Amino acid sequence: MKKTSLDFLKRLMSAISPSGYELDAVRVFRDEARTFAPDVRTDVHGNTDIVVNPGGSPRVMLAGHYDEIGFIVTLIDSKGYLWVAPIGGWDAQIPQGQRVSIRTAEGVVPGIIGKVPVHVQKPDDRNRVTPLTDLWVDIGAKNQKEAEQMVSVGDPMVIDQGVAEMPNGRLAGRAFDDRAGAFVVLEVARRLAQMSPKAEIHAVGTVQEEIGSRGAITSSFGIAPEVGIAVDVTFATDHPMMDAAEKREGKVALGGGPVLSRGANINPVLYEHLLKTAKKQKIPVQIVADGRATPTDADPMQITRAGVAAALVSLPLRYMHTPSEIVSVDDLDRTVELIAHAVASMKPGQKWIPF
Repeated sequence: MKKTSLDFLKRLMSAISPSGYELDAVRVFRDEARTFAPDVRTDVHGNTDIVVNPGGSPRVMLAGHYDEIGFIVTLIDSKGYLWVAPIGGWDAQIPQGQRVSIRTAEGVVPGIIGKVPVHVQKPDDRNRVTPLTDLWVDIGAKNQKEAEQMVSVGDPMVIDQGVAEMPNGRLAGRAFDDRAGAFVVLEVARRLAQMSPKAEIHAVGTVQEEIGSRGAITSSFGIAPEVGIAVDVTFATDHPMMDAAEKREGKVALGGGPVLSRGANINPVLYEHLLKTAKKQKIPVQIVADGRATPTDADPMQITRAGVAAALVSLPLRYMHTPSEIVSVDDLDRTVELIAHAVASMKPGQKWIPF
């Protein structure tokens, strides 16, 4: 991976952008897109559309969501502590004791998620997961008035965790689900801008996937693509305690290459096009099966308007929905290469009807 691309990925990862509050990610994504694309659009929801080769055919939409899970302030109590609710799906074991960054109108406020120390808990409480309703956020305020000068009800927050570079080309950090996918679609657009494709490409950073793929619903309706490829993350099953999950999710290894889904949500012709491209370009891929609609942006893309030929390309990821998700740089690079070549080889009038 080029240093410039890695620097962009790190900037994107640093954005405080839980679902519904994606402004930081929008700015980073949009600013980077404008370095190579003359047509960059952001809609009323915050989806950002990078348009390459307008007027081409077929019309192709690539989607990677740049929202993340987080929390929202619901109450500032009389002592200045914050009470919060989740944004997106949290493992209840994760939040306690974490440092958080709160996005306010005036800037970023640090905080700590507090809980009753184990020493003074009741015996029964020591053996259960403390629910979020029994946790609070301490921002160091002396009282409610001081806290209200720092934060407001409705302010979002995320776990304060940056990107760490690890051995063997691995990166760890918060929000690779799915900043990794948003990164890929932008890098694909950057590559296609230099490849003279026949297709009209819309590389879209989408919003609110973690609360129901809402951004993909609106953006795909507006773009009306013929072909749609969602780029997301999926469970790597190559770490301890994943034997049972492997039987359900399939065998996926970090560093093993992009993951192609097969199933009801996936257009068979587009799947074969991606698979043939991978073989031609000698890109290793992994295959998983989805027996129903996927919980990704591929789902609403498939059923928008009169229907879209949809596919899902995923990046292997360890420790999903934790502050230390791990991805492989090789997987990122290979996914960009696969999708760029697959889209570049699409032709006007190409048929996607599988029957």
